[in-house]
Order: sequence, then structure tokens, then C-alpha cells
Amino acid sequence: MGYYEENKRPESMERITTKEQAEAFIEEQVSAIREQVGDGKVLLALSGGVDSSVCAALLIRAIGDQLVCVHVNHGLLRKGEPEQVIQVFRNELGANLIYVDAVDRFLDKLEGVDDPEEKRHIIGAEFIDVFAEEAAKLDGIEYLGQGTIYPDILESKDGIKAHHNVGGMPEEFDFELVEPVKLLYKDEVRVVGTALGLPESMVQRQPFPGPGLGVRCPGAITRDRLEAVRESDAILREEFAKAGLAGKVWQYFTVVPDFKSTGITDGKRTFDWPCIIRAINTTDVVEVSVEHLDPALMDRLAERITGEVAGINRVLYDFTPKPPATVEYE
Repeated sequence: MGYYEENKRPESMERITTKEQAEAFIEEQVSAIREQVGDGKVLLALSGGVDSSVCAALLIRAIGDQLVCVHVNHGLLRKGEPEQVIQVFRNELGANLIYVDAVDRFLDKLEGVDDPEEKRHIIGAEFIDVFAEEAAKLDGIEYLGQGTIYPDILESKDGIKAHHNVGGMPEEFDFELVEPVKLLYKDEVRVVGTALGLPESMVQRQPFPGPGLGVRCPGAITRDRLEAVRESDAILREEFAKAGLAGKVWQYFTVVPDFKSTGITDGKRTFDWPCIIRAINTTDVVEVSVEHLDPALMDRLAERITGEVAGINRVLYDFTPKPPATVEYE
């Protein structure tokens, strides 16, 4: 029997939409985790995304410090994300959390690489290497926790995407899998996360690509251009929150491409990058529509980004739906 058949969601399973349903699911999974793990130790790669965060919170509820979380900062995260992971999981939930600052390691490997697929491969391979090195330092690990969710299983089964956390793991990880949210859809994972007490900013976090800001820095990644992406993205998220759009627009982000144009700052000529804003809505990600922003908001974004982010001298807005465009630029 294959992985999909073993983990097929029962047709009779009701969608989790209420706090009461989420609490019943949590109670059920806590019991199942304790039965599976016993006195064993579980290792989890905690990215700070919705799925891994909810998985971690469930495991903490079930087995406490038998869970070891590893958070790898590869330098491609959004502003404030590593700090939030540490605050929520180590300081508030009391997790056994290992923080790995691997920023220089990743960015040195990516230096001069402009091919999108090669960048993705480097980021993915390096992450596995870092995680494996941390795992090798630990004794008594028998289980690997993963935030696999049901769409991951469906997409892998149908050949739409290859998911690293579906149906296997790198050969060096000889662990038994613990996947407490594998039968849930994304909206259900968010409901469970809220019931577990995770902050809304984490539970409602918008989709974020595996390679992080690396795909929003097209071309060869440089530290200064990457920082321009991070800072402009933070301004965009702040202004969307002020405008009441944070929970209404499906995804929004900035891109800083690898070309420059002339501009004027403080009466002097500049030759700097543009910043492209993308804000989109979708129900299935197959087709994507563009959010049309209020002109006053667009003016404020242009003023703040060009005024506060080093290296940016103009702001552009991407009006292209999918198709013909895709969500990301790489």
C-alpha cells in the first residue's frame, strides 16, 4: 500500500471550522502522539510557517521537552520572522529550541548564482545539510516531526508537485515520521493553530515560498539587494495592516529585480533598483487576480519605500493576473 492510500482522508471526516471541533482534534492528536512516541524524542525542522508551527505546538502540547525544534535562519526569511519563532516557541511555549544562524553559509553558497533552479537546489540541499548536522549532535532521537498537510499528499499523489515531506525523508534520517496535521487542509490547520494559542500573525501568515526571499530577488542574490527586498516587504505588510487589507488580500509581497534605472534623490542623480509590488487573490492558485489598491495607499507605499529603503528609487505595481504570469517571479 502506497503513502497516499495509507494516509487518505476518510470521506466521513468533517471539516474543522469551529473552536470546538479544533479542540476535539487537538485532544485526539495529543493522545495519538503520546501513544506513538511514548518516552521517545522527536526532532522537528521549525520554519515558522503555518504548518510547521501548528505541528510544533501540537507536539509541545503532547510531549513537552521530548520535542527538539531546530530553526535554521538561512538569511532568506522576512523581517522579524526568526525573532518571532524564538519569542513564541522558546519564550512563550517553553520549547526545546535550537536556533542555527546559517546566514553567511547560505549566502556564500548562493553568491554569483543567477539560475532560478540552481538557486532552489542550493537552498534545499544546504538546508538538509544544516539540519542533518544538528541532528547528528543529538542523542536518542527516534522520530521526525513534519508539518505535512493533506494538499501536500494530494499534489504528490497527482504528480503536481514533489513535496520533500511526503512519503519519505533523506536517507541519513533513519527516523519514524510523526505527522499530526497530515489529514488537514490549510484552513483547518489555521483553526487548530488558533485553538492552540498561537498568535494570529503566525496562524494567518500568508503563503511563503520554500526558498524564501531568494525567489523575490531575481538573478544572482546580493546582500544589499536582498536587504532591500526584506525592508520593502516589511513596509508593504505594515501599510496593508494599517489599511485593513492584511486578512483580505490572499498574498502580497515585493520583488527587487537585478537591473537599475536613473532617479533623483536630494537633488542628485541616482542609479538604483526598482521595487515591484504584487498583491493577488485566488481560491485555487490555478488562476490569480490582481488586487487594485487605493491610489492614496499606492502613493504612501511609493513614498515610504523610496524614502526608507536603501538602493530603491522607484516603485512599480504588477497588474498581471495568472495566467499569463505566475505568482512568483522565479
